[in-house]
Amino acid sequence: MPDDSVRGRFAPGAHVVTYLHDPPHHTRLPRYARGKHGVVVEPEGRAPLADVRAQGRDDAPVEMIYAVRFAARELWGEGDHHVVLDLSESYLRETDR
Repeated sequence: MPDDSVRGRFAPGAHVVTYLHDPPHHTRLPRYARGKHGVVVEPEGRAPLADVRAQGRDDAPVEMIYAVRFAARELWGEGDHHVVLDLSESYLRETDR
């Protein structure tokens, strides 16, 4: 039986969209990838949320990090290649697209 603590909320192949937000603090979600659709490649393990750690706080929630593949065309409006970003689970929500 798979270990849920390693597997995470999103399975490989899941279609996701990143949150469209502009927090007043550091975030590891690049501006060019906000509100964009991608596909989960694989979960990469758990880590403290960098957004909270960058504020000098020790109470960062530990979240699954996912490799997420985006079409360059989705990110920048052109290009025939793909880009893979490592993103925290709280940056993502599932979508049917």
